This record gives sequence, structure tokens and C-alpha cells, in this order.
Amino acid sequence: MTGLFFARFAIRNIKPLVIHSVAAAIALLFAAGILLAQSDIIAPNAKVERLADGLTFAEGPASDSEGNVYFTDQPNNRILIWGIDGMLSTFMQPAGRSNGLSFDRNGNLWACADEKNELWRIDSSGKSTVVVSDYNGKRLNGPNDVWIHPGGGVYFTDPFYRRDYWDHQKSEQDVQAVYYLAPDPRKLVRVVDDLRQPNGIVGTPDGKVLYVADIAGQKTYKYAIQPDGSLTDKAVFCPLGSDGMTIDNRGNVYLTGKGVTVFDAKGRQIEHIPVSASWTANVCFGGKDHQTLFITAMQNLFALRMRVKGVGSQ
Repeated sequence: MTGLFFARFAIRNIKPLVIHSVAAAIALLFAAGILLAQSDIIAPNAKVERLADGLTFAEGPASDSEGNVYFTDQPNNRILIWGIDGMLSTFMQPAGRSNGLSFDRNGNLWACADEKNELWRIDSSGKSTVVVSDYNGKRLNGPNDVWIHPGGGVYFTDPFYRRDYWDHQKSEQDVQAVYYLAPDPRKLVRVVDDLRQPNGIVGTPDGKVLYVADIAGQKTYKYAIQPDGSLTDKAVFCPLGSDGMTIDNRGNVYLTGKGVTVFDAKGRQIEHIPVSASWTANVCFGGKDHQTLFITAMQNLFALRMRVKGVGSQ
């Protein structure tokens, strides 16, 4: 509903009201616009702000405990940092063509290292360890997005997108799946095998619910997380797929693609945030108070101040 439509509706339905002057009519239109501009989750008067441009394809934002936001520029094979001091720097290059990122409770950065179809753990000095490279002896499709369970387990999506830097062009896996890496012992289990192309992934801070976006199927699903890491009670959360995802302290889920679309915990759309880019890849909360939404979109990193806060590194 546009501000003008709202104002006309108000004028038609408040019959005793008489507009005595052009100034009063303008004031009513202005008031209608302000009401529409208000948001339950976006900070008052906040606008999407471009922080950095000139990237090739920005992806995978995740914030550390201080609120510094790490994100990838995959074609340029690097992980960058937008610091809480407002400065942009390079954390790691080369970086295994990393895509999605997430921090664990020990401050390690987990990266979907797409160059050789691996999942990495990176310490604060930038030293990387290959944690997963195959499933049942066959090369992974290409880990894409990752979420760390509060208990230490790791969930990641493994869709197949052909890359021109690979020396192979066919998948060794029989499906595009979601995997769970148990914390101790490190055992890899396939937990979802019936989606067309799983991509974005995030869970609730209590570790009880997992959201997985099927970007090709144009749906996002929710699952109940069991103590052993397995998933049950699959249900459609909303009729929209997503490239990346995050969640706030009210349980709202943020999906990407054409801007950022926000759903409440019951799957009802409550907000849409337009972004000045042809594709919005991913989102996370960061900043000193974890109350800024960071958005990676094509060549850009954007930010938007919020009323709500993030609840994890994504």
C-alpha cells in the first residue's frame, strides 16, 4: 500500500473530517508516509548504507564475538573484514575460494572452501585446517553455507554449482544434500537428501530448530534438531528459497535474493528490505552491539541499523 493510497483511504473513510487547506492535506499525506515507513524491526529513520564496493561477488558474512564482520569475495579468492572501527581489511588471501562462513564458540572461523570442495576451520592467525573433503570416499559437491550448533556440531549445505576453476565438471555425489558433522567424535552424517538445491542454512540459538533454504525448489524448510544431530518434523516454513540466511533475537528469519525478505517464527512475512543490487547473496548481524544488519550483494557490502539484534555469528 503506497502512502498516497493510504491517505486517500483515510480521507474517504473519516467522513466528519474536512480538509480546510492544501497545507492540511499535505500534512495528512506526510503523516501517512511516516506511518508506512515505520518498522517493528528496522531502527527509526535507518536507511540501507553502502559500506564498500568494487568487489567482484561478495558472500558469506559472519561476525566474531566483537562484532567484526568477515565476508568473502569468492572470485578474488579472499576473506575480508569490515571492522568495528569502520575499516575494511583483508584477513586471508588466497582463501580456498571460500563461500559461506560461521564462527564457533572457540573463535574459529569455519569456511565452505569451494576451490577443492572442502570444509575448513581457520584459526585467528589465518591457519586453515581441512576438516571435511569427502562423504563415503567421494568428493563433496561444493560446501556452500554453514551453521554451528551451540553444542559444537556443524551443519552445512552441499549443492552442486559448476565452477570454471575446477578440474572436474560432474558431481561424485548422488544428491545435493545437507550434512551434520558431530563434535566428538568427528563423524559426518547426511541429514537431508530430498531437496533440489539446498543453499542457505541457519538455526535457532537454543539449537532446537534448523532452517534450510531450497533455492531451486523455492521453499525454505524447518526441522526439529534431535540430540544426536539428526533432523525430524520437516515442514515448509515459507514459499521462498534463499541464497543466505540469518536470524534475530525475536526469532525472525531473514532470506536473501531480491533484497532481504523477513519472516516471523511462524513463517509470516513481516518485512522486505530493498537493496540496490541485482542480487542479494547473504546477511548477518554485526557491529559492537550486534544490532546492524550486514548485507552482501554483488560488488557491495551494505549495512542497516536495526531495532533487533543478532543471536549468533550469522
